Amino acid sequence: MNHAENVDHDAVLRARMLLLGSGRINIDEEIDAYRVLARVSPAVYLPRLASELVTYGYRELQDPELRLALRAEAAAAARAMDPAEPKRAELLTRALRACRHELYILGRRKEAFAVCEEMAREGREAYAAGQVASPLYGHHPLAVALAEEGRHSESARLHGEMVEEERAESGPTGVSFWSMVAWAAELDASGQHGAAIESFTELVSAGREKLDQGRTSLAIVTWELIRLAQMLDAEGRRGEARTTRKEALGFLIELAGSGERQSWSNIVSWWLVLLAMSGRTDEVPVPGEPAPAFGLNDGWSPDVRQAYLDGRETLEAEIASSAPPAQADPASYLAELAVLQRRLTIRSTMYWESRTHLFVDRVHPLFDEGVALTRRLADVDEAQGRAPLARALTDRSTLLIAGKRYGEALADFREAVDLLDR
Repeated sequence: MNHAENVDHDAVLRARMLLLGSGRINIDEEIDAYRVLARVSPAVYLPRLASELVTYGYRELQDPELRLALRAEAAAAARAMDPAEPKRAELLTRALRACRHELYILGRRKEAFAVCEEMAREGREAYAAGQVASPLYGHHPLAVALAEEGRHSESARLHGEMVEEERAESGPTGVSFWSMVAWAAELDASGQHGAAIESFTELVSAGREKLDQGRTSLAIVTWELIRLAQMLDAEGRRGEARTTRKEALGFLIELAGSGERQSWSNIVSWWLVLLAMSGRTDEVPVPGEPAPAFGLNDGWSPDVRQAYLDGRETLEAEIASSAPPAQADPASYLAELAVLQRRLTIRSTMYWESRTHLFVDRVHPLFDEGVALTRRLADVDEAQGRAPLARALTDRSTLLIAGKRYGEALADFREAVDLLDR
């Protein structure tokens, strides 16, 4: 293509003068100038145009249709760049991520999925061209999209490849917590429960080593051990679960006695992703509808996250309508009511964690209600209520760890251990 054909040379001159002038120009004028100059100097101005269009969409526009138009233009500009341009893959991925976000907001999920596939394809091509360091560049959004569409085996495979890459670069303890949890969650969701436990056991082993090196906190390792014990219990591996809970109890005793070994910044996100992961089995997806990728604390598509959080109102209504039957016939209805309460609790915790630094106090009554309901169930039917009560106590214990109320957390967890291991 000859970019110089049919160019208004006066417009080019005005654009150059505008950019080189000493006066201030607004973002619209700057972008218009880049649009003109990209036709005559694409190597110089296409990258600038793509970058500014993405940034402009973030900070200036409220209408998602208008933002999408700008981001689609940014992607087109990045695609038009010379394939040999080193920044092409980075700019195109940025633009495609922005397009993906807007498409999800607008409910155009098939198009968003195609964008995820394009990001992965571009990443592989950029790696082959020596422009990026990893053949998996740009693949993470596709792994998330696959999970949300219920294609958990494919998502687990991609997450596993990303973990293998991290492991090859940094060794077992160099793999990030987030990568390992996402992989384990998708293995579990795909029915590969043994493999999920194996990967999570690796995470816990790395956590112990990091703890000894002062690279992670007692709280995080305690949360990891508690989640691993739950996974082992779910597979009937009671002896291993008991041993794992005993180790978690030991760390919690240390926390209650002397606190963390060193000071840490906010680590609540580590707990929250494990709590959400533990609630996946209670969240039965609607056929044909997307569902959250529970092994991720962020990265969910915005429409899925909004639907998940908005579902609190429906759960509150279901709880209200289920309370009278549970009062009249607790043996028949309390267990179902407790599950509804836990689903509401987890969603509410996710909602409030990002909205107030006092979120522990805000959601604590919900965890209390879960314990109260399951305690009533255990009073009515001890055999049926023991495991739900232990889970509710464990949930509240992990919340209290997040709130640094270690003594109360220890009391709850000790009771949960007694119930499970008697």
